[in-house]
Amino acid sequence: METVAHHDRETAYEVADREADGPTICFVHGSGGTRSVWKSQHRIASHAPIVTLDLSGHGESDDVEATPGFTTLSAYADDVIAVAETTDADVLVGNSLGGAVVMHILLERREALDVSGAVLTGTGARLGVLEDLRWWLEHDFDRAVEFLHEPGRLFHDPDPHMRAASIAAMRECGQAITNRDYLTAHEFDVRDQLHRIDVPTLVVYGEHDRLTPPWFHEYLADEISDARLVDIEAAAHLSMLERPKPFNEALVSFLESV
Repeated sequence: METVAHHDRETAYEVADREADGPTICFVHGSGGTRSVWKSQHRIASHAPIVTLDLSGHGESDDVEATPGFTTLSAYADDVIAVAETTDADVLVGNSLGGAVVMHILLERREALDVSGAVLTGTGARLGVLEDLRWWLEHDFDRAVEFLHEPGRLFHDPDPHMRAASIAAMRECGQAITNRDYLTAHEFDVRDQLHRIDVPTLVVYGEHDRLTPPWFHEYLADEISDARLVDIEAAAHLSMLERPKPFNEALVSFLESV
């Protein structure tokens, strides 16, 4: 693990590089997660250098004082930009809220980072969160965690070890940060701006994802001018973790085209 200092805090990141000559890829996790959600993508480090980071307040990264919504989204974008600049990453991959962070950078912060491609997975142009889930996140965190780990949400049909590890990771992230993440996602809406994204984009979704359903991704692919759409069968929201082989194959194919 390494860290980069910026904006009075340190952001933790990890690099996997097997002397690959492909573009360096920076992976951004979603709500209540850490860089460990991308552990299976280290397998493609022979094709391209892999960079995974912990957003502020997650994993090994310092937290930031930020209210939910645009302020938090902008702070998370600062984390990604700092790590990407340090590692010379020029392809951004974002899952869920991480996808919102990537889209925010592409739409609002392009002058800060030279990006040659993007991958959006388990995400959408608008990320409204169910009212019940928002209530549970604030008042009954255990219920929220259990809800998110029911079939068709984070996972379609995971093995018990994977599900247990995900639950433990979300609880370690904690109620305050996870709640801030989901409230930030709830306020995110760039449906009228997607046409301004001007880099090649891969949109990947799990066929059983009920948190960000397939049509969320179809909308992204329709509205972004240079986008392709890939369906990962037998997976839900975290397809890169649940079905890493087809996810990685789609990613490598995209990288070759970029």
